[in-house]
Formats: sequence, C-alpha cells, structure tokens
Amino acid sequence: MANRLVALWAVILMVAGVRVEAAADPEVFLADAESMPGFLPLYWHSDSGDLHADIGGLDGPLIYYTGLSQGVGSNDLGLDRGRLGDTHLVLFERVGSKVLLKALNTRYVARSESVAERAAVAEAFAQSVLWGFEVAAEGDGQLIIDLTDFVQRDAMTLGRWLKAQGEGSYRVEPSRSVVHLPKTRSFPDNTEIDALLTYTGEPQGKLLATVAPDASAVTVHSHHSFVRPPDNGYEPIAYDPRAGFIEDGEATLVYDYASPIEAPIKSAYARRHRLKKADPTKPLSPAVEPIVYYVDPGVPEPIRGALIEGASWWNQAFEAAGYQDAFQVRLLPEGADPMDVRYNVIQWVHRSTRGWSYGASIRDPRTQEIIKGHVTLGSLRVRQDYLIAEGLLAPYDEDPQIDRLKAFALARIRQLSAHEVGHTLGLAHNFAASTQDRASVMDYPHPLVTIDSNGEIDVTDAYDEGIGDWDERAILWGYQDFPPEADSDAGRAAIMADTLAAGFEFVADEHAR
Repeated sequence: MANRLVALWAVILMVAGVRVEAAADPEVFLADAESMPGFLPLYWHSDSGDLHADIGGLDGPLIYYTGLSQGVGSNDLGLDRGRLGDTHLVLFERVGSKVLLKALNTRYVARSESVAERAAVAEAFAQSVLWGFEVAAEGDGQLIIDLTDFVQRDAMTLGRWLKAQGEGSYRVEPSRSVVHLPKTRSFPDNTEIDALLTYTGEPQGKLLATVAPDASAVTVHSHHSFVRPPDNGYEPIAYDPRAGFIEDGEATLVYDYASPIEAPIKSAYARRHRLKKADPTKPLSPAVEPIVYYVDPGVPEPIRGALIEGASWWNQAFEAAGYQDAFQVRLLPEGADPMDVRYNVIQWVHRSTRGWSYGASIRDPRTQEIIKGHVTLGSLRVRQDYLIAEGLLAPYDEDPQIDRLKAFALARIRQLSAHEVGHTLGLAHNFAASTQDRASVMDYPHPLVTIDSNGEIDVTDAYDEGIGDWDERAILWGYQDFPPEADSDAGRAAIMADTLAAGFEFVADEHAR
C-alpha cells in the first residue's frame, strides 16, 4: 500500500510539472555548450541564450561586485558608464537541490580563535541571501547552476533609483534582456559577466527623455564580477584620522565583539593597494608588483596625454617612499574591459551635461585592501575649463589665443587626473592644502590668476604641476614597507609625528562641508 502511494504521489508531481528526477549528468547537459574555463567556469548555451556556471571547485568565500558597463548618460541621474555597485564577500552554499548565494556580514565580527565566540556573533546579526539557484547538473566534482536570471535581474536597483528621482516606475523586461557574450569571460582569478538589460515603464520625469531614444524603454548593461579573494600576504593597517586617508564612517567600520573590555569595539582599516618592496632593506627598491593604472583609449589627444601625465605624478610620491617605478600609467590594452577587476582604470565618461568626476575602488571587505582602482572622469570638464580660460583672457580681438586657452584647460585636467587617482589610492580630500603652498592635489585647486607688468591677466601658473608635499607624507604613511625586523606600528607613528612637527594641516570633507 505504501509503495502504491509513493508511486501515485510521483505521478501527481510529474503531472503538476514538479521535477522529481535527479540533476542531469554534466557531460550530457553541457555537451553542446561553449566552455569558458577559469575561476568560475562558464558554459554558454547559444540556442537558448542561457549561461551556466560550475561552482563545484569553490571551497570558500569569494568577492562579488556589480556595476554598469554601459550607462544612461545623464549626470543628474548619476547612472554612468563604469558606475560601481555594492561589493560583498559571498559564499555559495548547497542545501538539497538548491544553491544559495549568501552575502556574509563582514561588519559585525569576532576576531577570535574561539569557534564559539565567532559563532555567537555570526548568529546574532543578519546575513543576506542574494539569490537561490536550482542544481542543473551534478557529477564528477561538478555542480552546475543556471546564472541567466541572476545576472539579468536589477542588481543595481535602477528601478528603485529612477522612481526616487521622479522618472517613473521601471522594471527589467525579460523579453528584451540577454546575456552580453562579448564581455562575458572567465580568467584564473576572476569571472566577468555582462548583461544587456532593458527597463520599461511609463516616463514621468524629464531626464530620461533627454538621453534615451525612447524613454519608455531604457537599455543599459549590468556587469557582475566574481573574484578570488586576495591571499593572506596583505597586512591591513589601522585607520588614523590624521593621516589623510578616506574614512566612510559606518560604511567601513568593523565591530569586533571579541575585543578586550578596555579596547574599542569599533575599528577601521585604511584603504590602500598592496605594495611591497623587492628588497625592503634598501632605501630605494623596485616593487614586487607595481601599481598600474590604465587609461581609457576612448580619450582623444591631447587630453589623453594630459591624463596620463597627471596620473603619473603619483610615482613621485612613491619614489619619496622608497619605491622605484612602483606606480605606472599605461593605455588600456585592446579588447580589455574597463570593468575587469584586473585593471585599475581611468575611464572617460560622456554625459549630456557637465558633472562630477569620481575616484572609487573595489576592496576586500575584510581588510579594505584595494583590488581595483576605478576613476570616472567626466568628458565635458575640459570644455568647461576652456570656457573659464576664455572668460579670464577675453580673446575677442584678432588673436584668439587658442593655444593659451588649451594650455589652461589641459593643466586643470592633469590636476583632475591626479586628484581622482589619489582617491583610488586611498587618499581623502585635504582642503587645507591650498593654504599651505599647494601642498596637495587632493584639494580643490582654485586657478592662480595674476597681473603681469603690462597690466594683463596672466594664467601661466594657474595650476601647479606634480604631487604636493602633503601627498608625499600621506603616501609615506600608508605605503611605507618596513624591513622585516622593524616595528611597523612604531614606524608609522614616527612618520605621523614628523608630519605634524613639520606643520602640515589636514581638513577632510566632514570638517569642511
């Protein structure tokens, strides 16, 4: 009787369309798929447009972040090409026929050897399951899941953002959204997935109509990166509010419930790239692996040369800290994707109106180690600077002074490039620098305009060249590589004491705005 009931129940489930069979054999399931070996092996089914991944080889957490590889083009909306989304430390967790993608809570922790202490904190605070996958195929160490719906969702919450900006209610239209194969690739330590998404809705605002051919159907590209976490060779350093490094308040604070009673429960790490000397005992040494930034090849000349030159100024600061050619700037290789985590990039972004430039980064949530610097420079800025120069020089007689106007604008662009790259190195604004003989490119530089002996306006020294003295002190504090036998905490304390004794001042955003 029991066997009959089981058989009857199986028939009912089959009729209802519920899967009762075991997961398919990977060899059969993937027979016609295009394979992309790498960190997260991918399989593309061209007939159906489905993308699968093999997570069977993963044995721990990984870093996951999102972004926009193609944007909307409105400065007021802020949905730019290259905009970065959230970064999470995630874990794929198998539960029966499901696989959960779980974002781990890295803000509330117990840095303790005690398993019980760590468990008590982990169980006290929420985690976030970002997605649930069905196991599509399994066998011989492979565990195949379908990524298609996951990467075609509104990962950047554009629908919510557009509604908040008064543009109307928009959502992803599945029939007009696909995986974008040309920018979907897998490498040994990272996997990059791109999706073309079309958001449909009834336009209510005025902004989308200025940048989209049809404001009721707005198509962008969403990007997803899965990254192997850095190894344990990085040494995080405690954030010091005097040092000139970025501090995001609650965004980067960690609450350690295993800290001693007499110690603060809250702490933060300074964000910085990993940089080590090949020989830390030498005053000047090459780096084991230099920091390399890549400039968007879409930048036209002579602006491209100005961006490269301005960003390259930072090598002066690293040389002052004892590194030889540790900071380099190159042109992004042909075929490389600016969203790829392997490239620190200076990206050239067009908008319908002039807007801000930004220096952002992707970081390991556990240590604040920067694994990708990502600069966004608005292309209309150089044109505004040209107009500022025109307003100052009023070249409305027979001599249009085009060369002087361009020189003014390009000098400002060099400063802008250095400034935004500085943010991606971990540095905050220093609004005291303009009062200390242009001590930092991390200030907002006002043009120095003087009157020459003929009573004419002179802008030849409108903007400084090179890194400032404060910048060198900040890089020295954050990136100094001390010899193995040295006490690095004491060394940084000495650097800070010398900086303060020299009279340098630091005014960050939270003190100035």
